[in-house]
Amino acid sequence: MTEEIVEQRVMKVIVFQLMDKEYAIGIDVVTTIEKVLSITRVPNTPSHVRGVINLRGVITPIVDLRTRFGLEPRPLDDETRIIIVSMEDFDVGLVVDAANDVIDIPEDAIEPQPEVVGTVESEFISGVAKVGRRLFVLLNLEKVLQPVKRVSTDD
Repeated sequence: MTEEIVEQRVMKVIVFQLMDKEYAIGIDVVTTIEKVLSITRVPNTPSHVRGVINLRGVITPIVDLRTRFGLEPRPLDDETRIIIVSMEDFDVGLVVDAANDVIDIPEDAIEPQPEVVGTVESEFISGVAKVGRRLFVLLNLEKVLQPVKRVSTDD
């Protein structure tokens, strides 16, 4: 009797918290997760761009996802993390309430975004995934970071 092994495709993601929701981004774009470092404010940037940090000699723009998504601001604390993501030709840091864990999400658990997902604009969402009793909102980083890209590449 031969057993057929069906390999289920999974997406490895970093899970992080904003308010009471769990969000996820693919681990393939995450470079590192840092505790909050000294952030230098940069004049004439959008309100969701907190400023820049010097991360091991690399000046990295920092985006506050709460502000970006129009959520209530929260002071930075010991749980706050900066997730450094690498997009095409630049790195950017994302300020999140907490970075929970790394998990595998089966691809068949990922559904397209519903019309309304809480308070986060639907253009920022690539889908939702239900794993056990947990619901994850998958971010579309291209859309989330679009204006930052323009800010960081303008001369």
